[in-house]
Amino acid sequence: MQTRRDILRLLGGAALAGTLPACSRDESSAIPNPEPPPPTPVEAPPVEAPDSLHFQDIREISKRLRNGSLSPVELTQRMLDRIYALDGRLKSYATVTADRALSAAIRAREELANGDYRGPLHGVPVAVKDLVYTKGTRTMSGSAVYRDFVPDFDATVVRRLEDAGAVLLGKLNLTEGAMAGYHPEFDIPVNPWDERFWPGASSSGSGVAVAAGLCFAALGTDTGGSIRFPTMANGIVGLKPTYGRVSRHGVMPLSPSMDHVGPMTRRVADSALVLQALAG
Repeated sequence: MQTRRDILRLLGGAALAGTLPACSRDESSAIPNPEPPPPTPVEAPPVEAPDSLHFQDIREISKRLRNGSLSPVELTQRMLDRIYALDGRLKSYATVTADRALSAAIRAREELANGDYRGPLHGVPVAVKDLVYTKGTRTMSGSAVYRDFVPDFDATVVRRLEDAGAVLLGKLNLTEGAMAGYHPEFDIPVNPWDERFWPGASSSGSGVAVAAGLCFAALGTDTGGSIRFPTMANGIVGLKPTYGRVSRHGVMPLSPSMDHVGPMTRRVADSALVLQALAG
């Protein structure tokens, strides 16, 4: 049985038109059905094989950052370059915080060089859903109402990630107010497997960014499935923690008694590492 890794390795040179080709199907016994028109080809860089740097697991990246074979600044710049190359098509990011990311990466490089190790997320680039407060960076929640809203403090989950040494690459697109539909003035994330497929519910930007190797982990929120649906749709791992396990302070609410904040990653072990940093 082919795994996603096998498929990506075989198709690593495919153009992003799909962004990855859909799985083949056996037509011999299929009931004839009208097929949607194929997506319009788009000029784009090739998708990299999943064993490339951008698809490494967090523990492996952390080991390389700690032993000095990879610099947090180099890693962050390569992630930013990938975002600039691919996200014009995928539309997962609402805001890219390049200056904040590079400043954090420089700080991580200095701390690691001095032996001040904060844990497995130290120097690792991550992103958060754009309803999570970030001091000095707009937080729009997918709504024109909040287009110019700039919080004056970081959400607890952002503070915990940065206390763990993580590097914040930016804010990720979502449905308006984390509800059902997208605001017409905002970008709709594109499923990196095939643009005709659903990218998931309100944490769709988080799902797309993780699946496409545009961050090593992302934060999503879940009220009625908004971590779980994008996780399924994009072929990644997501965790809706027990209610109260992760702080919601500084996260725009949808239903305060039902909202959860949780990690979205490509591996179960990676979600566990992120949850360890978030919890409390």
